[in-house]
Amino acid sequence: MRLSIFPLSGAVLFPGMQLPLHIFEPRYRALVGDALIRDRQIAMIQPQRPYEGAPLYRVGCVGRIGEVQALDDGRYNLILEGVARFRMVRELEVTTSFRQIEAEIYDEDEEETLSHAERGGFERAARRFADAQGYSVDWDSVARLDDRALINGVSQIAPFDPASKQALLEAETLSERCELLVQLMQFYGRHDGSEDIVTLQ
Repeated sequence: MRLSIFPLSGAVLFPGMQLPLHIFEPRYRALVGDALIRDRQIAMIQPQRPYEGAPLYRVGCVGRIGEVQALDDGRYNLILEGVARFRMVRELEVTTSFRQIEAEIYDEDEEETLSHAERGGFERAARRFADAQGYSVDWDSVARLDDRALINGVSQIAPFDPASKQALLEAETLSERCELLVQLMQFYGRHDGSEDIVTLQ
């Protein structure tokens, strides 16, 4: 399928999650305007390098424009709702100011869940990470989340670098994403021996 893309480093959208965006560049205002007329869909994908026209990573997420506020000067504030991951096939030659690609939508197993051991191990690692980072978390609310909402939600908001976020997005299964998340939380939230000090490397 053809997708209009918003290539933005560090902004990774996961299925079932929401991403607030402030759209101010003319080409992306055109992208949003076009999407609102057609199917309200925008594809989020990260560029591999921080320059104009940079090559793209192969995997991104299609988002549907939910709430939208059109400002008088042409800018938009909107909430993008993650619909499905996609794999880029190729970039298309287009006349639009925004880039477009041909992509294949992932056939996800929506019923996949974590084992009790996986869920328990993840929550223990998340508590250690949150404590180390000084985050305040409502763990009762966390416990009520289903596995997919929990893993995708933490993947999207965790303070990891763009390459780590990309690796999480590309994880083939929920279990693989969970395992990688635990590894990243351990890496980013290391303690320095007996000192309760976090080292970010």
